Amino acid sequence: MLSGAVRPIDPVILSQSRTTISFLLLAPMLWAWRGRQAFAMHRADILRGFSVGVLGMVGSNYFYYLAIQRTNVATAITLQYTAPILVLLYMVVRHQQRATPGRVGSVALAVVGIALAIGLIGPGKFRLDTLGVVAAELAALAFAYYNIAGSKLLQRYDQWRLLAVVLLAGSLFWQGVNPPWKLAAAHYGPAQWLFLLGFAVTSVLVPYSLYFAGLQYLDATRAIVTSCLEPVFAIAVAASILGEQVRPLQLVGIAAVLIATVIVQLPERAPAAVATREAAPLSSDS
Repeated sequence: MLSGAVRPIDPVILSQSRTTISFLLLAPMLWAWRGRQAFAMHRADILRGFSVGVLGMVGSNYFYYLAIQRTNVATAITLQYTAPILVLLYMVVRHQQRATPGRVGSVALAVVGIALAIGLIGPGKFRLDTLGVVAAELAALAFAYYNIAGSKLLQRYDQWRLLAVVLLAGSLFWQGVNPPWKLAAAHYGPAQWLFLLGFAVTSVLVPYSLYFAGLQYLDATRAIVTSCLEPVFAIAVAASILGEQVRPLQLVGIAAVLIATVIVQLPERAPAAVATREAAPLSSDS
């Protein structure tokens, strides 16, 4: 039944529905819990939150699905997960972190590990398409952006407030791109809506709330390297539940991602002048 539901859903509808449905589920719960305070933010921070929602979340979702359509899953995932490189470069250029051997090594190890874990290495695995490659790199850029900008906002607000604003921004953006009457004209049946509901909860509402919670305690580099565990867990679930075979190179890649995640979390000694800044690397926009 799900295969029939997935087949006619294009990247725009998939991105729009999972964002909008997640907001429609979260907003009433937050309102009942906190009232107006659930969405209270300074005006400038609301604009920043909207940019995280549109440029970050919407951008990474849409361009990732487009990249899959134009290339393949292995290529799209590997290119999207070059985002840790972009985050580390930004933090170093802005003098918010140092390019220590631990950080550089963990980022490189995570990217290589993902390429091995998802089976990119091999004949015909890496499928190049100009639009697909550009879309995957735009997804990486958007992913990096919402890690950096989201981390800054989470120094001032909890994850629920930021998540509500981000989802609202994404929902409003998609209503402008694809108005509700166009969605209604698609005449989706109960099977499709059931799939979209489940997809929204499992791919946005739950993981984004957990990820934003993690960003409150980790800097952007540590958080985005840790996020590289996502395809590793997907492989583990596929192997344990679906019985898919894990090849030796995939095991090497999984080990590399796990090692990278451990390395990036290790405390580092730094000169006093730098250590003070890195203790709260995202507390200002400098």
